[in-house]
Amino acid sequence: MSAPPIALVNARLVDPARETEVRGGVFVRDGVIAGVGPEVTRAQLPEGTRIIDCAGDVVAPGLVDMRAFVGEPGAEHRETIASASAAAAAGGVTSLLVRPDTHPPVDDPAVVDFILRRARDDAKIRIFPSAALTKGLEGREIAEIGLLAEAGAIAFSDGRRSIGEAQTMRRAMTYARDFDALVAPVCEDRSLRGDGVMAEGLRASWLGLPGVPREAETIALERDLRLVALTGARTHFQMISNRLSIQAMRRARDAGLSATCGVSINHVTLNEIDVGDYRTFLKLSPPLRGEDERMALVEALNEGMIDVICSDHDPQDVETKRLPFAEAAAGAIGVETMLSASLRLVTAGHLSLPRLIRAMTLRPAEILRLPVGRLAAGAPADVIRFDPEEPYVLDPAGLHSRCRNTPFDAARLEGRVKLTLVAGRVAYE
Repeated sequence: MSAPPIALVNARLVDPARETEVRGGVFVRDGVIAGVGPEVTRAQLPEGTRIIDCAGDVVAPGLVDMRAFVGEPGAEHRETIASASAAAAAGGVTSLLVRPDTHPPVDDPAVVDFILRRARDDAKIRIFPSAALTKGLEGREIAEIGLLAEAGAIAFSDGRRSIGEAQTMRRAMTYARDFDALVAPVCEDRSLRGDGVMAEGLRASWLGLPGVPREAETIALERDLRLVALTGARTHFQMISNRLSIQAMRRARDAGLSATCGVSINHVTLNEIDVGDYRTFLKLSPPLRGEDERMALVEALNEGMIDVICSDHDPQDVETKRLPFAEAAAGAIGVETMLSASLRLVTAGHLSLPRLIRAMTLRPAEILRLPVGRLAAGAPADVIRFDPEEPYVLDPAGLHSRCRNTPFDAARLEGRVKLTLVAGRVAYE
């Protein structure tokens, strides 16, 4: 059964394609946007339409999150598709690309099929599986990329692991290129990282913690960029976190490579000072860095050198976080707070609202080749309404995720999502 027509009127319409903001409305019918712009008013709507007066709130495309861990299969105690999709809908995320490092990993078409079937039954939003680049995520034998893509995987990585062998990565990129599949690696030289748990520097020394040099990320990134040039594979680097990596991406763009990159919401809104006295909820991989590095990421985002903001949603339970900092697991939840946290960049004047929304809607959708992320007639009706100025203090107990390891515990945030539509149906209100 099709959803009844819905119209959102008297809204600030943010169009990420044109990077504009105008006053108007959106009319949704049969799961698609049937009309958008100043001409969508109460007087123009057909009878039987549910009309929502937005009272000046922002209406934008639903967010597309390119990196999130969902525990199914094998780690349902951390997160399920149902709980992750509820958290996503409450945060304005309507499309979610889930990581392949589950138990078992997503290296078999049957596991891809399992995720898609479970999403069909339990999810409130669109769930898209990514699959492993190597069998068992072990970095040795290439996974069956063609069969996995045929089963429904739309991106390929080894989860939080970086492939250490250059020859293996070259073969994986070549194989993926032949199927026009998206390679989406995380870059880290594990031998250079060693036992590091915090960004290398004075702050880590003060806290008595082993550090991770920036070069552990950038050396692996530069190697993989060379392999992109060699193989021609379609590649998106999921998260970069420092100035050296930005410089490497700039050289690659100047050389004509089509590689894209993203950044986690944590790395553009937090820095190493926020770790405070060993706050394990802010132990992340890659680690938070200094304020100068954070601002370099924000500037690269504003100029378009960084294409995408992702949540890097990584639920961890109490047993893995309530430990000494060096022993605690890395990771933080973020899909529900990504929008609110990102609005700090707008409030501070670092990014315009349309540029911010573009990095979380249109650009990830273009990279993943999905038809979503647009506020235009004929586009899928994945639409959100939010008040960018409504303040609140984050209470982790009110989050929808199964875990509570948020780096924004008790933080003062702005921006409340009031309505999330997925294919014209209400996913959150």
